[in-house]
Amino acid sequence: MTIEVNGIAHIHLTVNDGKRCLPFWEKLCHFLEMKTLIRNADTIYCIGSRTGILVRVAPVDKQKIHFDQDTSGLHHFCFRARCKADIDKIYAFVHAQLNARIVHAPEDGSHFAPGYYSFLFEDPDGIRVEFNYVPGKGHLGEQGRLGAQGKGPANEYGEDGLSDA
Repeated sequence: MTIEVNGIAHIHLTVNDGKRCLPFWEKLCHFLEMKTLIRNADTIYCIGSRTGILVRVAPVDKQKIHFDQDTSGLHHFCFRARCKADIDKIYAFVHAQLNARIVHAPEDGSHFAPGYYSFLFEDPDGIRVEFNYVPGKGHLGEQGRLGAQGKGPANEYGEDGLSDA
């Protein structure tokens, strides 16, 4: 027996630079129509938009350990937008209001999934966040790799997308 989950309830991030990261995340969450449930010197927790984001400052004795997406742990996480235009709106906000390091501006990524459109940025500690839009059911749709007419699971993935190398 299997079940289908209803998305991600919350994401819990630990940061080193609380003075920069906590306001960054709270401002982003408010733009995403989330509300602050917890705010103190070391924590921000915002809920809404069918998820929650909790950000807490690392204990002082562990703040010298910097995030490295090539080690075990989180590489990045991705929010799915409801339409392509929302990607452009979120990008404009992140670029103008958060002064985030933009890894890539909104771009077509159809080599990952049919109609994939996304942008990628980093918070002040270097945690990567992506926003994407994929029309319809993406890979689960009729034209997707896992749809009725699809090729099935890919053997490889990378900057060039999915392949059967």
